[in-house]
Amino acid sequence: MKFKVKVLLMLLAIFVIGFLLPENIVIPVKGATSNDWNKVSYWYEPWGSSGVHKGIDIFASKGTELVSTTGGIVLFQGTLIKGGNVILVLGPRWKFHYYAHLESINVRGFSFVSSSQRIGTVGDSGNAKGKPAHLHYSVIRAIPLPWKVTTESQGWKKMFFINPGQYIRSGG
Repeated sequence: MKFKVKVLLMLLAIFVIGFLLPENIVIPVKGATSNDWNKVSYWYEPWGSSGVHKGIDIFASKGTELVSTTGGIVLFQGTLIKGGNVILVLGPRWKFHYYAHLESINVRGFSFVSSSQRIGTVGDSGNAKGKPAHLHYSVIRAIPLPWKVTTESQGWKKMFFINPGQYIRSGG
């Protein structure tokens, strides 16, 4: 019975996050400004084995504090081959916030985070090993917007991906 209650509470929390939680957007790298990422790196190609760069890289010293861009629930924290140490947060309006190449992770899966809460530190893990430390940050819609599709390489994926630089600058 306890398991069913926990599942129901989690589903209720995800519903509330998706529709009711305000975004309250902040730059995820402590002390960074929009000058710390290349404005044209989103959807840049060619970009390694992924072909197209579907996020932005915010450069900072290794160990710089990483904060959650918005409130939400941590759906995954762990290690992936390309991303290295990563965190995936489901935020308001059904947007997934993907943080990659971290040096450290300071949150657990299925925990709640608030905007500006420390969640880790900037690093060079995964396929960023040996490159300047940075945060790879992507924002992905759970609900696609088909009119965002373009004729660019992998342009059909634009119905899911949001330009993170514009997202941060516009406040969501």
